[in-house]
Amino acid sequence: MGEIISMWGERKWYDMKMWFRQLVRDFFELLFNAAALTIDTLRTFFLVVLSILGPLAFALSVYDGFQSTLTSWLSRYISVYLWLPVADLFSAVLSKIQALMLKVDIEMLKDSSYVPDGSNGIYIIFLIIGIIGYFSIPTVAGWVIQAGGGSGTRGVNAAASKGAALAGGIAGAAAGNVAGRLLGRK
Repeated sequence: MGEIISMWGERKWYDMKMWFRQLVRDFFELLFNAAALTIDTLRTFFLVVLSILGPLAFALSVYDGFQSTLTSWLSRYISVYLWLPVADLFSAVLSKIQALMLKVDIEMLKDSSYVPDGSNGIYIIFLIIGIIGYFSIPTVAGWVIQAGGGSGTRGVNAAASKGAALAGGIAGAAAGNVAGRLLGRK
């Protein structure tokens, strides 16, 4: 009877651990998709606003003291417009990494003792890298075209750097936890 209770307790502990891993994985998948959607939505909104303000910037640029209005507007427009190509490049890199991860999983399936686990830590770290990358897209696009001044992208860049710092802290904590567990077993 004691052995049965012990096995039941171990199974419940394992089920609870797997439930928590799945919860963490679902959370990071949600954040990953939200990051991509947020960047795309903000890009669309900024392009619409900049398109509406374009004729105003052109009209103001003919007056003394407002000569830089048109070039400033154009650099901001191009910078925001470049968010999509930069995001596409980043998505291509993520797709290649994910394909390599799947290739490793397929190789591991050849071992009969391997049990596939969809909530492993490497996938969660991959999602964290994706979240950080998506929030850094405005910064990278700003490197291509220096859109100076106090534009609407300043707030996005500040939020992106804060989000990247938070996700980096979470990734560091997760990596330290995994390393501590691996080193603690030896």
